[in-house]
Formats: sequence, C-alpha cells, structure tokens
Amino acid sequence: MSILIHSIRTSIQEDRQEAVRKAIRLLGVPGDAVKSAHIVKTSLDARKRTDVHFVHSVSVSLEGGEPETVNRFSGNQVCLQVEQPLEVVTGSKRLEHRPVIVGFGPAGMFAGLLLARQGYRPLILERGSEMDRRVADVERFWKTGTLNSQSNVQFGEGGAGTFSDGKLTTRIGDSKCGWVLKEFAGFGAPGEILYKAKPHIGTDRLREVVKNIRKEIIALGGEVRFDTMLSDLEIKNGKLAAAVTPSETIPAGVLILAAGHSARDTFEMLLRRGLTMEAKPFSVGVRVEHLQSDIDRGLYGELAGHPALPVGEYQLSHRIGERGVYTFCMCPGGFVVPSASEQEMVVTNGMSCYARDGVNANADVAVSVTPSDFGSSPLDGMQFQRRLERLAWQAGGRSYQAPAQDVGHFLDGKPGLTVGKVRPTYHLGVQPCDFNALLPAFVADMLKAGLLSFDRKLNGYAARDTLLTGVETRTSSPVRILRGENMQSPSVSGLYPCAEGAGYAGGIISAAVDGIRCALAVMAEYHPIA
Repeated sequence: MSILIHSIRTSIQEDRQEAVRKAIRLLGVPGDAVKSAHIVKTSLDARKRTDVHFVHSVSVSLEGGEPETVNRFSGNQVCLQVEQPLEVVTGSKRLEHRPVIVGFGPAGMFAGLLLARQGYRPLILERGSEMDRRVADVERFWKTGTLNSQSNVQFGEGGAGTFSDGKLTTRIGDSKCGWVLKEFAGFGAPGEILYKAKPHIGTDRLREVVKNIRKEIIALGGEVRFDTMLSDLEIKNGKLAAAVTPSETIPAGVLILAAGHSARDTFEMLLRRGLTMEAKPFSVGVRVEHLQSDIDRGLYGELAGHPALPVGEYQLSHRIGERGVYTFCMCPGGFVVPSASEQEMVVTNGMSCYARDGVNANADVAVSVTPSDFGSSPLDGMQFQRRLERLAWQAGGRSYQAPAQDVGHFLDGKPGLTVGKVRPTYHLGVQPCDFNALLPAFVADMLKAGLLSFDRKLNGYAARDTLLTGVETRTSSPVRILRGENMQSPSVSGLYPCAEGAGYAGGIISAAVDGIRCALAVMAEYHPIA
C-alpha cells in the first residue's frame, strides 16, 4: 500500500525530483517516515505560454500509517494506492492440443507471453517474417518499390506498430495497462514509459523489445512460426477443429485470432466459413507534414527549444454534426512511410525513432466514415479502403509514389503541388495530385473544415506550404468479428476474435490488453498442458 499524490507542479527550470520533495512536504511527514517515493506520471501543461510547467503524480510509501495520513486530507489530491496484480485463474478442462495464436503483434505477443508463463506452451503463427528479415523487406520496398505482400509494414514480427512511433498512449482505464508497460520496460523499453503521460518507445528501440519477448516465449516452451499464414479453418459441429496453413493442417481446439486490421484475405476466409461479422466505423484521410520547429513554436512560443521541454506533439479534433475529423498517430520528428500490403495500392503511415529528431512532424488527419457511407455488408468497409488505395496508386503515377498536395492548392480546390519549406519525407517520392478529386467529397470537405479549425487552435497548421500525402486508410479495422462474454465467436466455439483486427482495440496498449483478456479467458476454462 502507498499514497498517491496528484497535481504536483514543477517549473521547467526545476529538477524532476523536486516533485518528490514537494509531495513529501505536502504530506507533512518526517523524512525518516518515508520508505520510498517516486514519480508515477508526468505530463506537460503548455496551455498558457506564460505558465508552461510539468504536472506530476507521486507515489509515497511510508513505514506505516498510510490510511491515517490520507484521512487528514479532503478531496482527491491525496489518496491510497493499492496494487492490482494480474490475477490468473485456471480451469479444469483438458486441452487436447496446444492453444494456437494467429498474429504476433501486441495482442498475440502478450497473449503468448502470458500463456507461456502459465505452462500452456502456445503455438504462434505469424504470416510475416521475423524482425531482421522483415526490416530488410521493408527497407527494400522503400528503396525500390518492390513490395513483399506477406512481409511489410503491416505484416511481420511485432505487427503494424513496429513501424510507427511505438506510442503507448491509450484511453482505456484497465489496470492491465500498467502490467503491459512494466513488461515492456522489463524487456528493454525506456524506463520513462512507466511515468510519462504520453509514453513512446520509438520504432528503432521497439524492434529489440519485440525480439526479447519472442525469445522469452520460446524459452518458456512456446513456439513462434514466421512466414506461416492462416489460410483456412476446419470447423466441425460448430467447434474449431484445426488451423490450416498453406503447408499443413494443425489440430486445434483453441485459437486466439489476433491477425491485425490489414489481414483482408483472412477476413474473406472467415466470412466464407460463416463467422458472424459486421462492418464497423473507421476513418480515412491523409498525412499532414509541418516543420517540427513550427509545431514547437506554435505550442511553446518563445520557450520553443528549451532543453527541458519535449519535442512538441498535438492532438486536435473538430466535429460537424455526426461526423468528426481528428489527428491520429502524431509522429514528432518523424517521416511518412509507404505502408501498402497489397500490390498496386498506396497506403501511408507515420513513423518516428526514439530520439524524434527528424526535421518534420507528421500526423494523420482522418475523417470518420460509417457503414452509411460505404455499405453495411461485412466487408464493404474493406472494399471502400481498397478503392481509395487503388486510386492513390493511380494518382501516384501507377507506382508506389504517393499523391501529394500543398494545403494552399487543396483549400483553393485546385490540383497541384508547390513544395515550400516543408519537404516531403515519403520514401518513394510523391506526385502532384488533387485530393478534392481523389477523395469522396464528404471526406475532402471535412478535411478542409478540420484544417481550418486546427489552424485556429495551433497557429500555422493550415499554412499554404503545409504538405498533405495520401492516402491513410488503416486507422482501424473496417470489420468487427463478433464475440460473446466468454470472448469466443458465437459461430465457432474455441475461436477467440482478438484486438484490432477483430474490432476490439486501437493501438499497441489496448491491443496488448485485449490479448491478455483472451489469454485469461482461455486459462479460465482449461488447465495448463502437462
């Protein structure tokens, strides 16, 4: 048990440990009564440029008397903190075969890690390649335009998040989030992820963390097979019987399906096999690029460049009626990356390394779309994505170059691209385009409204030389694979639809947590393999 003290302020000139000292002084306890104290969360408050400061939450453990100390305070600034360990309950049913996990992104990794630690010896199938080969495949695509449709930014060890910023922010309030962060730190992620309000690992450092998790799973009796795609399922009397790959049929009574939001051929197979699925809302848009120095100046004013301040990042949104436009996956000091997973389609995404020291900042500016925009059949949203990606490929000169346009031309409703101080970072080059013609009218109009709204909130956001590159379509899964309270598909007993690809997560942390939930559900029904 410890005491949690919120809203401890420090200036950008003060040392971080001053927050700990202020928290102890606030408690009014003598120094020898303190067993330990540390910062558990730090955020930057830059809402007023004349008063930029940090806000901390500090955990303090005493030699005794924590409840009595907390009772002296009214309000909720000071409260008791009780650790919530991850509770594992094992069932009594016998597993005839090892549990199978499809996908080695965050959900598959953490489901596999938990199952391996509890003695279930999971078998993990990942359609893409192991990390080093995957990185080589991606870099080859970025240099030559030669796409490997099985090993790319979307598929391979670590999932799509491996080629991003390694952002660990989430909106879910599940205590398992803390467990995931501690595991990431234990496998080599920067320790600061445990207290920063907007933690990130960075693409470069995340790769080693992922490999370390894989090694641990294998050491504990699990198995990871790369370049192994789930091509079909065998179902008997409404129950899962086997997982089918191009080279073998693997008997399985339990399968956690964590295939990711881009496994389109898998979605098509599942629909043929009669799984209950539905189209779900998602978002589409473009990548926007600014100079990082301009973003810093817009956020911090004259304090921009102060060594105590983090590189500037933002999150903006605007709504008109039922439709929203928002920034997503903001990558400070990053670059825009080719992210296609199917031939003759162009997809963009953003990526930053841990240092976030690139010249440009980029973010997805995305417009919400719903089945009323594209159709209500289960795969209509997926086909909507495909049409936009094919149009982008055509607009890019029928190559993997990306269509691009400056904000000035876009707002004026005219085709063309004038490159000013913001130079495009998309690896394969860009071609001038007219996003007013490429995108559906309701998307283009909403993007314009969003850019102008964001400019009022962050000066210069819609400057005429701001660069737009597209298209961004993989914000989240276009389908939801339904599951019941037992986490299993109502159509196929033993099949556990999981995380982003199944429509139950959005981001590294929430996907990892959903993988843990599925693993806990499996363990609650079955006992470990002898």
